Amino acid sequence: MMTRGLKVLLIAGALGAAPTHAGGNGGAVAAGVLGGLAVGGLLGAAAAQPRYAPEPVYVAPPPPSCYWTRGQPVWDGYRGVWVRPRVQVCD
Repeated sequence: MMTRGLKVLLIAGALGAAPTHAGGNGGAVAAGVLGGLAVGGLLGAAAAQPRYAPEPVYVAPPPPSCYWTRGQPVWDGYRGVWVRPRVQVCD
């Protein structure tokens, strides 16, 4: 992984080694403009500050206001026994 300073130095060196004239050819001018835009984009991206996502914020859940307990005995006619069902109690 290259650091930002090394990227800037490499791009600056590439700019210094680039040809300085188009020679009167229209295609070479267009290539020079496109190359300049590409190198400028790379230089701008290398010099830009890195963007990091903010640290996640963890919030404790609210304390539960309901709980489960055993209810009143109920006759279960199918099984022929008394059962105490679980019921939810909320404050």
